[in-house]
Amino acid sequence: MIISVIMKYRKRGRIPMNYGFLSLLPPLVAVVMAIKSKNVILSLFCGGFVGTLIFCSGNPFLAVKSMIGDYFFVQLTDSYNAGVIVLVVFIGGFIKLMEKSGGAQAFSKSVYCFVNTKLKAQMCAWLGGILIFFSDLGTPLLVGPVFRPLFDKLKISREKLAWILDSTSSPVAILIPFIGWGVYIMGLIQAEFENLKIAQSDYTTFVQAIPFQIYSILAIIMIPLVAFTKKDFSQMKKAELAAASREYSFEEEAGETVRENKEYSKSNARPVMVILPIVIVFATLFITLAPQGFPFKKVDGNEFRVALTMGYFFGAVVLMVLIRVFKVQNFKDTFKIYVDGMKGMTDVAVTLVLAWSLGGMISALGTADFIVTGMKSVQFSTGLVPAAIFLFGAFVSFSTGSSWGTFAIMMPLAIPMAHAFSIPYAIAVGAVLSGGLFGDHCSPISDTTILSSTGAECDLVEHVKTQLPYACVNGVIAFVAFVFAGFTRSPFAVVLAVAALLIVMTVWNKRDEKAENVKK
Repeated sequence: MIISVIMKYRKRGRIPMNYGFLSLLPPLVAVVMAIKSKNVILSLFCGGFVGTLIFCSGNPFLAVKSMIGDYFFVQLTDSYNAGVIVLVVFIGGFIKLMEKSGGAQAFSKSVYCFVNTKLKAQMCAWLGGILIFFSDLGTPLLVGPVFRPLFDKLKISREKLAWILDSTSSPVAILIPFIGWGVYIMGLIQAEFENLKIAQSDYTTFVQAIPFQIYSILAIIMIPLVAFTKKDFSQMKKAELAAASREYSFEEEAGETVRENKEYSKSNARPVMVILPIVIVFATLFITLAPQGFPFKKVDGNEFRVALTMGYFFGAVVLMVLIRVFKVQNFKDTFKIYVDGMKGMTDVAVTLVLAWSLGGMISALGTADFIVTGMKSVQFSTGLVPAAIFLFGAFVSFSTGSSWGTFAIMMPLAIPMAHAFSIPYAIAVGAVLSGGLFGDHCSPISDTTILSSTGAECDLVEHVKTQLPYACVNGVIAFVAFVFAGFTRSPFAVVLAVAALLIVMTVWNKRDEKAENVKK
């Protein structure tokens, strides 16, 4: 009704023929719905529906018809989009096989005999989280149950384990271009490049954006920094002191871990079941693309996706063979797991189609142009644009608990803004990804936050309370670094951020030492 009235007045000339503030409605509706419903698919659909409603003069029947025919079908018939969806499906099958094979836990258990100090335990959990880079959601459920008994034995808090799991799941996955995260993000980037008719590779832009993924880099680096200095602060320090006074039975805890995690622990599993399939993925990728100069030269995007899909297929085949060779389970069950993993990527595929559709609508409505015009009218400094993108992305992610949903909402705004302000696309992409991850880390409703507390078997509220101070330190540093990057356009911003983190930790440690000396 409201849209109909507005469109009627526009036809009479009382409202300018550009979409103006109407162009803000689709992304705003998507954000509000995401906050209220906590459902990314529903929020993106509602935002897209509002966009087509504007185009169709408020006619809901025509809006639905346009949404399906002019957007959904078009996105699905696009060769690039189809390639991305096929790749995502194959990645899903491979990841599910890896999670259910028990190989990851077998690999982690193989280091038990070498781990006899708190430092070694924390570093091994950190390395375990990095090595299981192929699954952000799998990391807490694979690494957590393996190291939980060891952390209990060495009197390290489960809150510390949950923090390590959370800081090596999404922050690691988001830096890898050839897994689900990278493919999803590159799909969003490419859609905006096509809308703006920019002749630039999504893969190249993603790789260039890695130094500007400042928050994820800080989150990963902070773990060894805290482990080596042995200095925790705020709520984590209290949790560590409480853990030091507890008594645990290592054997009993280890037994419970095996009983409770049969799904992820197989008695016949071997470490090679993780190592060899990943080697096969890499080998296939490089052997297929090496004749074209990869990784030193740019390769065709379609060729890259085909090679990567082949890699994940061959990796899955090798893993299935290993599962049978070591008699972990029969072929029928193994193949069912693989197919279930493929089916499990339906949500991701639907999210991509909706995100591409919403991005196309936002581009057609001129939303980014309207925002840019408004920012220029108030003389908003160009150098502050990346920092503003980072802050808004963090707000959306914290409110929704979804970094992926945040990327889908923010990328159609950030890249056109970067284009209008002549900001390097890599900086804008890095700001979106860093903001989305920062908000996700602080949010108690994030899936990775919940799974990290589950994997470490600690209270969710306690995990949020102990992780929040660490996340905020990294978030503040990242914000300052994006201000620096906005004005200098230099990847040196990440070096500045790491140096700032080192300084903050050093100052904090000295302050704690002085406080302890005063008490003595």
